[in-house]
Amino acid sequence: MNFTSTAPILVLGGRGKTGRRVVARLTDLGLPVRAASRSASAHHSSLARFDWDDPGTWASTLDGAGAVYIVFPNEHPDIATVQAFAAAAADGGVRRLVLLSARDADYAGEPFAERAVRESGLEWTILRPSWFAQNFSEGLFAGAVQAGELALPTGEGREAFVDAEDIADVAVAALAQDGHAGQVYELSGPRPLSFGTAVSMIAESSGRSIRYRHVEPAAYAAELATWGVPADLADILARLLEAIGHGSGDYVSDGVQRALGREPRAFEEYVKAAWT
Repeated sequence: MNFTSTAPILVLGGRGKTGRRVVARLTDLGLPVRAASRSASAHHSSLARFDWDDPGTWASTLDGAGAVYIVFPNEHPDIATVQAFAAAAADGGVRRLVLLSARDADYAGEPFAERAVRESGLEWTILRPSWFAQNFSEGLFAGAVQAGELALPTGEGREAFVDAEDIADVAVAALAQDGHAGQVYELSGPRPLSFGTAVSMIAESSGRSIRYRHVEPAAYAAELATWGVPADLADILARLLEAIGHGSGDYVSDGVQRALGREPRAFEEYVKAAWT
């Protein structure tokens, strides 16, 4: 079904890197959209309040929604919470779920979040993006890049960074158009790049002195801890980045092409938009 009715499309994480882009696109298309965020009541009255840790916020947010874009606040949501939300969405009359997962999320078997979506009885689409290009300007790496040095346990490993604009385009297609139900889209940019190359491109475009250097995973995890990152999450991030150094991200996926019928945005396009 195409969403031409008055049923709103619910976007969880409506202030996030992909969520706010999805909201903007749906709004531009003239589709009814309900953006939700945990911080809505405190800072953004235009957003619906939604808190994964407070099921009491779920029913009003889901009320009348026809589709939901699901984004979790961390890499490892509680399985019972995911199952309960999928059930609540089905009970509330939602017909379509689009889940933001991660590329290679099934390396150790089907992730339970994906399984909960598949087993919900609703139309579903799963997005598995590689590391975001926008992490250099809006996310995990932004502070270090702004400070002039990005130190990571990635060595010379390469990653096919995906542009968050492409993720949003695929999400909107899956939410608002027919033809994407039952699809798993692995999303990446058009070519893998080392972090050193990515930083050099940003430095050249911005006219700033920025360098990349390799650090050991334990040192990186310890540094994250000094920034207030919980120890278990710091260890996960360090291991994921170390895996890039061993080749985990050194390949290109075809999800953007399959979903949208076009090539993904190149890292150069992101750099020009964000750093010129």
